[in-house]
Amino acid sequence: MNKKLMAVAVAGALAAPALVMAQSSTVNVYGKITYEYGIVDQGSGQRSTDYADSPGGTEIGFRGEEKLGGGLSAWFQCNTSADVRAMDQIGLCSRNSAIGFKGGWGNLHFGRWDTPMKRALNVGTVGAEETGILGMSFLPFGGSGAGDVSGTGADAGVNRQRWKRREAALSYYESPSFNGFQILAAFSSGNAGADLNAADGLSNAKPRVQSFAGTYQSGPLGIGFAYERHNDMGAAVAGGQDFDDRAWGLSAAYTFGGNIKVGGTYLAPKFETGVGASTKRKSYTIGVDWAIAGPHSVAAQYAKVSDCKGNGAAITSANTNGGCAAAGPDTGGDAWSLAYSYAFSKRTRVKLGYVRVDNDTNTRSYRIGNSNALTRNGENVDGYAFHISHTF
Repeated sequence: MNKKLMAVAVAGALAAPALVMAQSSTVNVYGKITYEYGIVDQGSGQRSTDYADSPGGTEIGFRGEEKLGGGLSAWFQCNTSADVRAMDQIGLCSRNSAIGFKGGWGNLHFGRWDTPMKRALNVGTVGAEETGILGMSFLPFGGSGAGDVSGTGADAGVNRQRWKRREAALSYYESPSFNGFQILAAFSSGNAGADLNAADGLSNAKPRVQSFAGTYQSGPLGIGFAYERHNDMGAAVAGGQDFDDRAWGLSAAYTFGGNIKVGGTYLAPKFETGVGASTKRKSYTIGVDWAIAGPHSVAAQYAKVSDCKGNGAAITSANTNGGCAAAGPDTGGDAWSLAYSYAFSKRTRVKLGYVRVDNDTNTRSYRIGNSNALTRNGENVDGYAFHISHTF
């Protein structure tokens, strides 16, 4: 009997620390699952086709926090893409993921995260999805999502045209909110050996992103302002010179009467393409999201990108969605979208939408989502889709 009591006592002693840890754990699970199905026009000489996608921030994540005393906390987040189509099987922590410390002085963290530029532009991005068939980010922003230049060690870097980036290997600071105003700053690491590109005889490129922003959120008003620089993103020339890109961004949104939100963005990037040569353009969006009554709402957005101008060369190939294949007249375009949504609950929503993209006569740089590259300049294409999302 005494042996049995002793065994129970030992087992209880060993289990107690685990029970305490389980009770004090701050880790929680969250996420969002989306699915989109629709028909896309792919331009002259190519058949229209149906696409299934899982866009719009589909994710499953784990986050936790530990109080360290004196107002200081340590925290982590591991956020992973969750493609319910089972087509893109991506590793853990593929979305916003980091480890850091926060306190009354702000939040300092390290990992993969949306850049300050993206977060500032998101303030005024209203009335449309970001990616997928119904996505409107490609024409004005060159897309929205992973940038991942850190560690490539290659010039002519990844997604050079993209200004809404989720960048890898960021060191990131977020200030406290001062009556709604917040400062954001981040830079990526080189993550490449100094001689990685020595074989090309041109340069030892270390592509990096530096991003800075200020945002203001108070009541119905939101404002974002940002500057971002992409170092060593352009292809090098003899003599070892690499070329950089930079952009200014501005956005704002206002909610009228609690149910009509109107927002707009402005972006002005400049791409270095040679010694003393550059290509630049401007883009803007305007959108509205109207919660009509009960579960019913409608949303619309219009986006416009100017002609590519300057004395520089192309910044991307003609097949890159949201790129700039050449500078000159009639090299811009526009797009618009319209969608109706029905909310079954605060967490579950369905949407039916339509999107159209028009290229000017001397370009084919803009198309719908991940559809096939266009074959002719001046193409005008459209698509429509059903979209469902559930958050947890």
